[in-house]
Amino acid sequence: MKIFPAIDILNGSCVRLTKGNYDTAKVYDENPVEIAHKFRVAGAEFLHVVDLDAAKIPAINNRPLIGQLINQSGLKVQAGGGIRTEADLIQMLEKGAYRVILGSVAVTQADLVKNWIKLYGCEKIVIGADVLNGYIATHGWQSVSKISVMDFLYDFMEAGARIFLCTDISKDGMLGGSAADLYRSILRKFPDISLIASGGVSSLDEIRKLQMIGMESVIVGKAIYEGRILPEDLFKKS
Repeated sequence: MKIFPAIDILNGSCVRLTKGNYDTAKVYDENPVEIAHKFRVAGAEFLHVVDLDAAKIPAINNRPLIGQLINQSGLKVQAGGGIRTEADLIQMLEKGAYRVILGSVAVTQADLVKNWIKLYGCEKIVIGADVLNGYIATHGWQSVSKISVMDFLYDFMEAGARIFLCTDISKDGMLGGSAADLYRSILRKFPDISLIASGGVSSLDEIRKLQMIGMESVIVGKAIYEGRILPEDLFKKS
């Protein structure tokens, strides 16, 4: 199972939110590139980066900083936040992103994203399924659609998508445990997908449980920044 430490960028700084609420933003470091370097030194191979500014307003983005982070960290970076056009997607791939996360645009312009999957390959595109009470949320989690998570996943599976990132918004930033039951139900229904867990991870035991469920990857954020999980323990080779 891949482990992705998370860097969420807002106004150029490394922050964490609670339940996706921008008003709860807590700044942990003003230098995301330095944080990425520390993860690398601790043994990380992968990194999850979200541009929170672009998630709300795509024109206001941190893409030059993300490009710098990709180039200097030596990590395989999956990046998302505000990717709404093909030009945005190409820009992120050209900056060296390992894979690109598509969230809101997969809801609002599903046919367009399905075409991108064909053009750029399912291994480069992660479909973001941000879930609140069983329904897909969009635009930096500011809006909730009427599309159920199961229908959403099935639709994109049929279009060739294979990698999905599922976040239970109610769990995000709460350090109260991940949405393990939701992940189990998804993998029972769609056993062939690669599913990434995000939100609520608070301990190494939780990570082991997610591995047992069969998750492809897990994203760990606030637990690192709050000292619940030490990077040197997280990336320790057993």
